[in-house]
Amino acid sequence: MIQSFNSSLLENAVSELSKLPGIGRKTALRLALHLLRRDESEAVALGESIISMRRNICYCSRCHNISEQEVCPICNDSRRDSSIVCVVENVKDVITIESTHQHSGLYHVLGGVISPLDGVSPADLEIESLIKRVSDENLKEVILALSPTIEGDTTNFYIYRKLADLPVRVTMLARGLSIGNELEYTDELTLGKSIQNRVLFSSTFPKQ
Repeated sequence: MIQSFNSSLLENAVSELSKLPGIGRKTALRLALHLLRRDESEAVALGESIISMRRNICYCSRCHNISEQEVCPICNDSRRDSSIVCVVENVKDVITIESTHQHSGLYHVLGGVISPLDGVSPADLEIESLIKRVSDENLKEVILALSPTIEGDTTNFYIYRKLADLPVRVTMLARGLSIGNELEYTDELTLGKSIQNRVLFSSTFPKQ
């Protein structure tokens, strides 16, 4: 167990760093001491970049991806197919899918998945704004690209039911992805193939 430090400034820095995900107090201490050993300009640059990011990055009013303007660069890119929208759980999944270079359409970031145990209901997610986009933008295809977990599958089915009366093709990633795996940990080749070989969501239902 790490004892209290002689410096309250170091203590404060360690306390703040340890609030980051995956960073315990021992790792936070190593990071703080590393910054103390480096030139002051490096610590200042790090601090300024974090402050600038927090103050100047917002969420796209159309797809809810991160952006530095009201509408993100992906939504503003005229070269992309605006009739196809890939639905993802979070911003990290946009970055992951973009790295495959296999999706030329737009995105819609839900901000999570339905999880009653965690207190996350459909109303907490950007599902209604997705339904509105399908209606207003006359989308041809919605790709459900949520992680193949129980929560992801529950969210997929909920969205599918909400879109059932609208004239849009609803597809999902091919099940080359391991069940239970998070999308961000899937290798680019497997994910890319899953996008290319996507299937109709309705085809996943058990045959009667």
